[in-house]
Amino acid sequence: MPRLQLTPRSAYPFHIRLAVRITDINYGGHLGNDRYLALLHEARVACLASHGWSEMDCAGAGLIMTDAAVQFRGECFAGDQLTIEVAWGEAARTGFRFFYRITRHGDRALIAVAETGMACFDYRERRVVALPAAVRTLCEED
Repeated sequence: MPRLQLTPRSAYPFHIRLAVRITDINYGGHLGNDRYLALLHEARVACLASHGWSEMDCAGAGLIMTDAAVQFRGECFAGDQLTIEVAWGEAARTGFRFFYRITRHGDRALIAVAETGMACFDYRERRVVALPAAVRTLCEED
């Protein structure tokens, strides 16, 4: 089976530092694979907030995740400080992608590269809507 290959981007305009909590550790003694999506979610919400937006109102549209891909590159452990970098890109008619790079703050070791596909969504009408112009602009800046 071919392995997923995600390529880190050249620039990530936003970053946040998060600690690996003891509750994030699995029976293998390292960060559990299920916890990566939670960390990405935390970083995504912080990135949106830096623009005055949220997942319920991103320049006038809600957001709903359509897919996620994570390529694990290294281990991390309880107490590690992680830097999660976020970029916007691949604007389409009704959505875009977030790109992430996770490194350990202390030694800058690459821990993971990830992407999430986002659709613009009207939660009241329960339907996909057009990508707002302000989001398209952010996607095209990189």
